[in-house]
Amino acid sequence: MSGSVLTWAKLRDLKCAELEGAADGWGRASNRADAARDRIEQQLLNGLRETEQGEAADAAVGRLRQLSRNFQYVYTECGLLRTTLNSLAHEMRAQQRVLADALDDAVALKFTVHADGSVTYPAVGEGIVDGKPLTGGTTAGGVVPGLVAPSGLVAPNPNAAKAQDIADRVVKAVRTAAEIDWRYAGTLRRLRAEEGLKVPDSTWTDAAGDAAAVRGAARGYLKDNIPLDATPAERGAWWAGLTQEQREEYLAVYPDQIGNLDGIPALVRDTANRDNLQLLIGKLEGRDDEEAATKLAGLREIDRQLQAGTKPPMYLLGIGDEGNGRAIVSYGNPDTARNVAAYVPGLNTSLDEEFAKADLKRAWDTAKGAQKYDHSSAAIVWLGYDAPQAPDGLESLAVMGDERAEKGGRSFHGFMGGLAATNENGDPHMTAIGHSYGSRTVGAATQHGGGISGVDDIVLVGSPGVGVDRAEDLGVGKEHVFVGAAENDVVTKAPSKLQGNLAAAAGPVGYVIGGLADRGDDDVWFGKDPASEAFGARRFPVGEGPPLVSRDGVSIDAHSHYFDPQKDAVSADGIALISVGQSQKIKTEELR
Repeated sequence: MSGSVLTWAKLRDLKCAELEGAADGWGRASNRADAARDRIEQQLLNGLRETEQGEAADAAVGRLRQLSRNFQYVYTECGLLRTTLNSLAHEMRAQQRVLADALDDAVALKFTVHADGSVTYPAVGEGIVDGKPLTGGTTAGGVVPGLVAPSGLVAPNPNAAKAQDIADRVVKAVRTAAEIDWRYAGTLRRLRAEEGLKVPDSTWTDAAGDAAAVRGAARGYLKDNIPLDATPAERGAWWAGLTQEQREEYLAVYPDQIGNLDGIPALVRDTANRDNLQLLIGKLEGRDDEEAATKLAGLREIDRQLQAGTKPPMYLLGIGDEGNGRAIVSYGNPDTARNVAAYVPGLNTSLDEEFAKADLKRAWDTAKGAQKYDHSSAAIVWLGYDAPQAPDGLESLAVMGDERAEKGGRSFHGFMGGLAATNENGDPHMTAIGHSYGSRTVGAATQHGGGISGVDDIVLVGSPGVGVDRAEDLGVGKEHVFVGAAENDVVTKAPSKLQGNLAAAAGPVGYVIGGLADRGDDDVWFGKDPASEAFGARRFPVGEGPPLVSRDGVSIDAHSHYFDPQKDAVSADGIALISVGQSQKIKTEELR
């Protein structure tokens, strides 16, 4: 339609079904590309890794990955085209209904609608003075009615107002349709791929812009229907009630929304987030600042691990660049596993390369450890909030306020509720694990809605307190709250906030001394010490960890060994046993 003047006759005769037919064609192309990508990832690459080694095999893997990336781009762009055309047809059909109603009213009243949209109405009734019929006339849409009242001796033709209304509706429908046509024409012009067989990062930068353009053009077509404010169970029911075509459109246009929506099945979230991961990489590639570079390094490392494959397999349950970045990764399918553990990291965690290597490894180690006792187990690392950042280490622990934990706790509560809603087992065993400040976030999550939905056990390691003073206040019963506190982990001996601020002012050594000197009571940074007798949890054995003070200076490495089977096998094994519901097999340690 663009390039010629849109008239009401053209709008009336527009065949929206043809637009939808074209959309279906692009949809089939998108599905074929997705199937080809899946075959490469699930069959060809896995088979090649298992049967071949050497330079030739490595080169073949590289080419297959490039081909998979190309198919993913085709899947994304064709999906965007489908939704653009469907949305165009949807909006145009709405204006056709407005126009049809106006034309039907004109026919019923015996009015004539002309090619230019003006409306002629007949004479009617009789005049007050001469008794002759009131003169008919023609009116054009969009005309402001006269502001001068008619003479008391001349009665207005009642058809004039009706004709004006019809003309206005015709003009409005045509003008709105022209605006829709112009908006979608610009979007469709963007959806053109570069020539060549490779899909470099710059092309994904364009793809990120394409997705944003389609979302802007198709506003109201899909997004308004996403149940953002619903419960996880309601979201799951909404997704189940969509047609396959509708699901494909949401995945193509709103992978960021669907991929991070608690209550949506894990396989669906993984599909959406893998696509959104490429869009985010492309988006950040187009920026030239330190924050973008930091997040980009983290995203690329996650992408590398996804491409390489792991056992248990990875599921990307969340990804985003808001705040300090978001990433939720599961090792094992949390919807089919009988045991699901979710670990919340703490202080200084953000979406960067270190997180993508170290924190993902903690979840991976936990999953592998759990599967030694029950193969139907999954473990998750959940970076769904902005953890405090303390670049100066112990000297800047004053940043550890409650606000981020409270906000993160609400999000974690919703996430766990989503896992409980999508898990296919009748009563899965679920464990919430909080490390460092992450334990404060888990504590905050327990204070919503009578506890964290579906969670049976809570594990707190390296904890500076959880915001409550008794284990029984965490909603799972004190016998199901487990605490790991290394003797040399200074964070577990963090002094109360007042004493900590005074000690930290004297530097790291002052902070350490302040923490050790504060052993006369049970208060730590966020309330009672979880490892204390007063708190009432079950303390499980962990290694002492490296000493706080050595010839090399002050070290807090003991704070980071809890999950590592190489550095603290006792702790890692204890976490694994708790994660599979076999806590009766672990020994308990004396409380402080």
